[in-house]
Amino acid sequence: MDGRWTDLLELARIKAVTTLSAQELTLPAASLGDENPLPPLRSQQEMHQVENSDDLPPDMRDNIGYGRLASTLPCLDQDGYDRDLVDRALPSLVLENDNLRATVLPSLGGRLYSLVHKTSGQELLYRNPVLQPANLALRNAWFAGGVEWNLGSTGHWTGTCSPLHAAQVDGPDGTPMLRLWEWERTRNLVTQLDFWLPEDSEHLYVGARIQNPSSEEVPAYWWSNIAVEQSPETRVLVPADQAWRFGYGNRLDLVGVPEYEGFDLTYSMRHKRAVDFFFELPPEERPWIASLDAEGNGLAQASTQRLRGRKLFVWGEAKGGRRWQDWLSPGLEGAGYAEIQAGLARTQMEHVKLPAATNWHWLEAYGRLSVDPTTAHADDWKTARTGASAVLESVLAALPDREQEWLTIADAEPTQSLATGSGWGALELRRTGWKVSSGTPFTEDTMTERERAWLPLLDGHLPETGTDQTPDGTLVSWKDLLESADDDNWLVWYHRGVARWYAGDGAGALTAWETSRTRQPNAWASRNLAVCTNNLADYEQATELAPGSVVPLMAEAINACLEAGENSRAEEIFHRVAPEVRDDPRLRLARVRYLLQTGDPAGAEALLDEGIELAGVREGANPLAEYWQRVQRDLGTGRPVPPQYEFGMFGDN
Repeated sequence: MDGRWTDLLELARIKAVTTLSAQELTLPAASLGDENPLPPLRSQQEMHQVENSDDLPPDMRDNIGYGRLASTLPCLDQDGYDRDLVDRALPSLVLENDNLRATVLPSLGGRLYSLVHKTSGQELLYRNPVLQPANLALRNAWFAGGVEWNLGSTGHWTGTCSPLHAAQVDGPDGTPMLRLWEWERTRNLVTQLDFWLPEDSEHLYVGARIQNPSSEEVPAYWWSNIAVEQSPETRVLVPADQAWRFGYGNRLDLVGVPEYEGFDLTYSMRHKRAVDFFFELPPEERPWIASLDAEGNGLAQASTQRLRGRKLFVWGEAKGGRRWQDWLSPGLEGAGYAEIQAGLARTQMEHVKLPAATNWHWLEAYGRLSVDPTTAHADDWKTARTGASAVLESVLAALPDREQEWLTIADAEPTQSLATGSGWGALELRRTGWKVSSGTPFTEDTMTERERAWLPLLDGHLPETGTDQTPDGTLVSWKDLLESADDDNWLVWYHRGVARWYAGDGAGALTAWETSRTRQPNAWASRNLAVCTNNLADYEQATELAPGSVVPLMAEAINACLEAGENSRAEEIFHRVAPEVRDDPRLRLARVRYLLQTGDPAGAEALLDEGIELAGVREGANPLAEYWQRVQRDLGTGRPVPPQYEFGMFGDN
């Protein structure tokens, strides 16, 4: 063989090749535990309330007043996780070429866990070394790091800790593409993510599509939430001179960029408190955002025009913010992370109207950006942002054509299944007959026993189960089927009540739950009555009928009694708690409250000194610190709040 052919073969051998492979990622991880069987009849505390909406532009004001979820039903809360980190093997899908290696977690909301720039060895995202859920999502459980895809409503989406369908698709250039898709249950929308890494590309492209298969307009919400490492020199660049500031004062105020309160807001570690900045991108600017280190290197994210919103979030460098960073990444080393984000609207308080039988799509690009540090950190803001824009120009200019390339295969059928999500999409398509893209199939073989339990209702029946078996989350969009079901049993009436409550028929809901427990006494209807009427006798009945190991019910009932000052009732319910769960932190916290209310601050202090690690403490709430301070007041002592109990986000603490 002559030298020419040898050279050609060698060139072919070393040519960059894109690969897609399934691998195991072993991380110290906490268990997600079981879902909470109690339906979320009332939403969790929502941090994103805007109290100055009259001062805002009309379109923003209208979007803020539109589309809020009253409940995450039919989804149940995920609050059964713990903080016991043990090595666990997580399924991951790795898309790789000579320049980038992208690691995706299909069982955890399709999180882009890691994006490594191979030539420099730089991790472009904040790659959390542990998987520790915390109470930050619409369904409670959420974990920090990587890129999260949020569809549905204000907050971290209902699928963030749930599996997605995954498959290989042939990309428009012949390279393997990773496709993820799932049914978003609160809005009945289909989310699709196509991860595309062309052979020689320096950028990972993510084609995103939202499908509304129904005949009705639906509120739409999307934010790509990107965690990036930070340092004192980290700067966020974005093509904007103004931003809407949102803090814990529940106001949106338009401020200048970069100067804010005497410092440069684009340096993430210069903020003392947690804060959001939603950047106001001028119409003529193509949307992008970047986070760069002292040397001007870091991650840039850009997109086509549909995804125009851009945001910076910081936890802040006060005690509360640093505590939250450590809470989400136990044993945190370094300075933690900030978030740069991209969304459909200007702020995360807004929803936009997705018309019936319509899909929206856009293309995002993720890659390393290197800008001369004197430009990236220039005192003159215009110099910094326009300098970065110039470096990104070729990527920004090519995105519309790249999007059109991707769209040629957006409906292509998957060629190889890599992971299985839920069967809820298949169930809804069976009910509605709606059509979705052939690229995002929801086949009936994906339905498990959980989804199949609802199939008889399509024929007008819902057989009852034993009352010791907790009902699944009510399919609230099946209300008409529930109302017309032929069965007259406790379970049908229970689900009718939940569906009626969700639809705003409070009186009808109470009637249904009363009928449910008339048909057969059950804890679940009694609990719902207790939540909606504040009747503590209903809580007593619920805890008498339910297994004592149902911690969410026991903790909820005890706290309701304590809130009403019914300490003796709370004590009676404490006695019904099964011995194996009495040390659950939720119940220990309730015991602290009980001891304080019954005049035993010393006993409460002893429990707090033993240590309570409340896995589900919520952002903006600080019960451990509040109880500690109350103990000190009652005892006349002044011991400071221990660092492990400090989650305050409202002041300088």
